This record gives sequence, C-alpha cells and structure tokens, in this order.
Amino acid sequence: MTAAEVHRAIDAVWRIESPRLIAGLARFVRDVGLAEELAQDALVAALERWPAAGIPDKPGAWLMAAAKHHAIDRFRRSELLARKHEQLVHEFEAGQAGNAWEGETALDDDIGDDLLRLMFTACHPVLPTEARVALTLRVLGGLTTAEIARAFLVPEPTVAQRIVRAKRTLAEARIPFEVPHGAERAPRLASVLEVIYLVFNEGYSATAGEDWMRPELCEDALRLGRILAGLAPQEPEVHGLVALMEIQASRSRARTGPSGEPVLLLEQDRARWDRLLIHRGLAALERAEALGGAQGPYALQAAIAACHARALTAAQTDWTRMAALYAKLAQIAPSPVVELNRAVALSMAFGPAVGLELVDALTAEPLLEGYHLLPSVRGDLLEKLGRLDEARSEFERAASLTRNTRERELMRARAAACARASGRPLSK
Repeated sequence: MTAAEVHRAIDAVWRIESPRLIAGLARFVRDVGLAEELAQDALVAALERWPAAGIPDKPGAWLMAAAKHHAIDRFRRSELLARKHEQLVHEFEAGQAGNAWEGETALDDDIGDDLLRLMFTACHPVLPTEARVALTLRVLGGLTTAEIARAFLVPEPTVAQRIVRAKRTLAEARIPFEVPHGAERAPRLASVLEVIYLVFNEGYSATAGEDWMRPELCEDALRLGRILAGLAPQEPEVHGLVALMEIQASRSRARTGPSGEPVLLLEQDRARWDRLLIHRGLAALERAEALGGAQGPYALQAAIAACHARALTAAQTDWTRMAALYAKLAQIAPSPVVELNRAVALSMAFGPAVGLELVDALTAEPLLEGYHLLPSVRGDLLEKLGRLDEARSEFERAASLTRNTRERELMRARAAACARASGRPLSK
C-alpha cells in the first residue's frame, strides 16, 4: 500500500471511528474539548506510525488505546486535580489488556451509551443553535472546521470560534456528560433532533451559495439520525425524524437538472426517486406510529412526505389528506411556515384561489418578512389564476430575497415567463 493509499485509509477510519472515540474519552474526562484533543493526538500518532507499520486489524481499538496513553501522560504531568487524575489513570490502566500499541484493546462495551451521551452534550440548549450545529458536525459528524465553514458559507475562523466557545461553555457550565432523565429528557431530545434536522435542511435546500443542494450534509444528518434511532429505539419522534429525512432524501437525484438547476417537486421525474430510501422511510414512520408518536411534529411531517412518496404521479397525490395533516401540525407546532405549506396543499386540493386566501392572510405575518418562499408561493398561485403581472412581481421579489444563486435564477426565469405571457417587459 502506497503512502497516499495509507493516508486515504486513515482518513476513512477517522471518519468512522472518531465519534465513538471522542464519546468514549469524554465519558472518562468529562470534557468534550479535552476528549477531542486526545482523539486528535491519537490521529497524529496513527499518521506517524501506520504508514510504516501498516493499519492494525482493529484501528478503532488502536486509536482508543493511543488516546488513553496520551490522557495518562497529560494527567501525570499535571499538578492540578491530582486525586481525580490518579483515579482516572487507575481506570484507564485497569482497562488495558496487552500491548496497546498493537491494537489489542477493545473499544468500551458501552460505546453506544457514550455516543448517546455525546449527542445530548453537544446539542445542549445552553449553547446557541449555530454552536450546537458546528460542535455536532465536528465531534459526531467528523467534519473539519474548513468543511463546516464551506457547508454553511461562513468564514472558517467564525466556525472555529463557535466550536471553541461551545466547548468552553460546556466546561464552565459543568454540563454533565449523561443522557438526561425525567422532565429534562424531552427538551434535550428536542434539541438533538432540531440540530440534526437543521443540518439536513441546509443540505436539502442550501440557504445561500451556488449550489441548490449539499448532499454531503444530508448524508451526515441521516447517519446521525440512524445512529440516534439505534441508541434510543423507544423514542417515537426519533423514528419520525429519520422517516422524514429518508423520504425527503429519496428525491435528491430528481431535484436537480443536468446543469444543477432546481427541479420543483411537481415537475420531478419520480422514476428517479430512490425506492430503497422510501421503503426505509415508510418503515421508520410505521415504527414511530407503533410507539404512539403519530401526532409528533416529525412524524406528522414524515406522514406528509409519505403522501408524496406513495403517489406515482403528482396528480395521484392525496392533497386533501396532506392539508389535514398540515392542519394537525399547525395545532401542535404552530408556525407561519407550516401555514404557508398548508396553503399550498389546500391550493392543490381545492384550487389556487383557496390557497391564495390563506397566503394573503400571511403577508402581514412579521415572521415571514424577508422570507423568500412567501412571494414565491404567492407568485405560483397568482400565475395559476392568470394574474400574470402580479405573479411576475412576486417572483421578482422572491429573487431579490433569496441568497441561493440557483433559486434566484429559477425565480427570475419564472418572472420572465410571466412577462412573456403577459406581453409586458420585466422590471429593472
């Protein structure tokens, strides 16, 4: 194996093993930042040794053993918290078996619990949302700071500062490295699910930049969701979120054209939808419903997505059921965005005039001020009603509000089509 091949293999191993490695270390040291530093030390050791010695049979165990050795060295050199360090050294050494550098030490048996603890810690509500997202992608997604910065189109130093501050906040607040119980569990779980879905949504419809989608973020979110479903199998909303992401991800190949341009849902070639992902999503939805989670916000959104997935054509979609599901969602998770989506379903079920009535009522909603999809939806309904001048104006407004280049081009194209149909020039 060449040096380049070894380095590619190390990178692949790191992507797979780093979340479990950091989780296992964090359980001992009770500090996510220190756990990540120790994991990085182990990675450096692997980069130094594996090109010459070869990749061990159990690379994850090798990395864990190397990280524990670095931890012991750090603790022995430190004069602070000596008693605690002695206890940790004893725990580490008690778990060693054979020569650690040969990779004979197995990963901790309760690594699944460690991953769950790490998820709840990285997504703790004490952190602002953007910090939770960055830290989660860093320690659980295995992304570098540069990769996170590119994904969210923010400067790399900004992401680095968010991660550093997040680790410091968790340490200073002495957030316990544990899965919360009782009354604390629901809001903490909601935070974890929110972060995972935020990552997925940014990949599914990029907020800004040149690309309509960032599939790698969808894949990271799906992987985290599947891990969480395996670690918390009795939580219906976890399965609801996984179902939602699986079904939405199934459309990925059909959502862009040959040049990367957006293809709207009703115009997509459904033969390109991934039937395996749809099957997985519907199965996850069944699990959520069997656990009594049919009325949870993620399960309801998954049920809405399932209406699309079960229809072979747009005309076969059960829009009436979809509108009813949106009405239920609006009751348990009221939001003007939910109402906007309900308006679309109503327009498809009962005609564009019905949908437009609800959309017009939303134009006074302060939370939708500057939200580009409001004029986009209104423009679509006006176009269907033949009010082309008004539709063109709405599409132009949507184009001015979006920060995504592909979406801006689409809105301008729709405005131009309205202008041609009405025989009027485009606004300057």
